[in-house]
Amino acid sequence: MGLLQYILQRVGVYLIVLFIGITIVFVLPRLMPSDPIENYIARLQNQAGQTMTPEAVEQVRSSLRQLYGLEGDLGTQYLNFVRRLLIEFDFGPSLSAYPRPVSEFIGLALPYTLGLLMTTTVISWLIGNSIGLIAGFFHNTRLATALEVFGVVLYPIPYYILALVMILLFAYIWPIFPITTTFRPGPLTLEKIGDILRNSTLPALTLIFAGFGWNILGMKALSFATKEEPYVNFARLKGTRPRTIMTSYVFRNALLPQITALALSVGMIFNGALLTEMLFSYPGLGALMRSAVANADYNLLYGTISVTIIAVATAALVIDLAYPLFDPRIRYR
Repeated sequence: MGLLQYILQRVGVYLIVLFIGITIVFVLPRLMPSDPIENYIARLQNQAGQTMTPEAVEQVRSSLRQLYGLEGDLGTQYLNFVRRLLIEFDFGPSLSAYPRPVSEFIGLALPYTLGLLMTTTVISWLIGNSIGLIAGFFHNTRLATALEVFGVVLYPIPYYILALVMILLFAYIWPIFPITTTFRPGPLTLEKIGDILRNSTLPALTLIFAGFGWNILGMKALSFATKEEPYVNFARLKGTRPRTIMTSYVFRNALLPQITALALSVGMIFNGALLTEMLFSYPGLGALMRSAVANADYNLLYGTISVTIIAVATAALVIDLAYPLFDPRIRYR
């Protein structure tokens, strides 16, 4: 009963987060100072090289408002927005690249963002916690001190500073990786996969190093405190091997808060998407958001942000639902 209640609570929170996020996505673009319909009409007149009649302008305006779901009051627009998003998963056509649908842009950009950010988050979490475990369990050794210093040095460095240093070192001084990412169009082949991996390595390394510091320091403090618990001392007095104590006694119990931290960090990974893709010219959702804001593209903007909210909320839900696998107290409560 306790496990079922836990799952229902997490699913309920997940639905509430989606509702709040989707509502914010609906409201924010409509608070923008620029009107995408008027911008498109002005651009259309400039391209045509002539002034349109008021009747033609009104006809174009009415057609565009119907096309982009801007007809009626805010309540009607909101209901149509939710229906198209959750039932049809249709964000409509892009205003700045009409008539291409927004879903086409998202389908091209989403794999790059998810592949980069999710992979680097998991790798940074795994390696950082492994280093922190060693630093905390063997806290009196020189290796542990060096690992702790490594985490302390990395933690306060802003991401953009770390990214610029990585670009200077490995793209200018030692040109191992390309300065900007370029991906060939066409089907996915072995050659293209290798090209993607090579172009994604430098931004991936930057994100991994940026996430190292907190994981190292957090696990180091937790493992150091856990190794002094009575059950650990009892296992040590029984003659249990230090490696077994470290992995089965200290690591398993110190890991629980770090799993919660992983769920929180998943909610933060997309915050770095925009900055990462600006610095490395990476073709993901962050680049789409920047393009949507620059062109006042309603559909492209709420499409990318909606997908980001759904992806982050779903990833956090999966971690929450997997938590009972690591904490038996939830399963047997």
